[in-house]
Amino acid sequence: MKEFISVNNVYFKYDQESDDVKAPYALSGINMTINKGEFVAIVGHNGSGKSTLAKHFNSLYLPESGDIVVDGINTKDDDRLFELRTKVGLVLQNPDNQIVAGVVEEDVAFGCENLGIPPEEIRKRVDNALRAVDMYEYRLHSPDKLSGGQKQRIAIAGIIAMEPECIVLDEPTAMLDPQGRDEVISTITDLNKKMGITIILITHYMEEAVLSDRVIAMDSGKVLISGTPREVFSQVSLLKQHRLDVPQATDLIYRLRSCGYDVPECVLSEEECVEALVRLLK
Repeated sequence: MKEFISVNNVYFKYDQESDDVKAPYALSGINMTINKGEFVAIVGHNGSGKSTLAKHFNSLYLPESGDIVVDGINTKDDDRLFELRTKVGLVLQNPDNQIVAGVVEEDVAFGCENLGIPPEEIRKRVDNALRAVDMYEYRLHSPDKLSGGQKQRIAIAGIIAMEPECIVLDEPTAMLDPQGRDEVISTITDLNKKMGITIILITHYMEEAVLSDRVIAMDSGKVLISGTPREVFSQVSLLKQHRLDVPQATDLIYRLRSCGYDVPECVLSEEECVEALVRLLK
């Protein structure tokens, strides 16, 4: 797979003007790569640095030292900032903070209008984006009348309409109920699998991370562990030492195995958990 984002020894702290050399770093020596078309979940407890990192990918924040390169563009290059942000779209946690218009289709068109895209092309993009998130029938509705999950899908549609190669989602389901979370995660998965969009999902819901191609777990501004969901969540003891959760199904099987029961070393889903329990009870 082609490398799309490269993070090279990145350090960042919020109060960079402070004379306090002991001020903590929010990011401390981060190194990682994200490939084109990959679905990567970045997990960690509050304060681990995952949301700070998310805001570096489209240059909302800049490293104090080190570099982030997106498809050949250094995020510190002011001359290519516009180009960078057409490649990487960012969806934030609260959909109400991202909606700017009183009609759904006008809100989705907002980013395209700022890019100077011709009206006839905007019309086509807006319709396609709303269909991609299964919200086309709501195109003439007021966003105020929508559920939290629907609002978040509208926010995602606004990014899709700008046709980025990568979408970064910073805890997009944190403020949603279970149905809303399911709607948004289903949308994200389809964008990756059906449209080939690179997805970076920042989340503290481990059941969401299981759906990714790769999980990166962070703690104290550093990468703790990286690998496939099964590789990462098989390290239950390590994750718990760093105050990180694992999927509920994984935790249950881990506890049974710790008690001496003959169950698989790692399961990730409810379905795998049920299969393991059935075999055990037989």
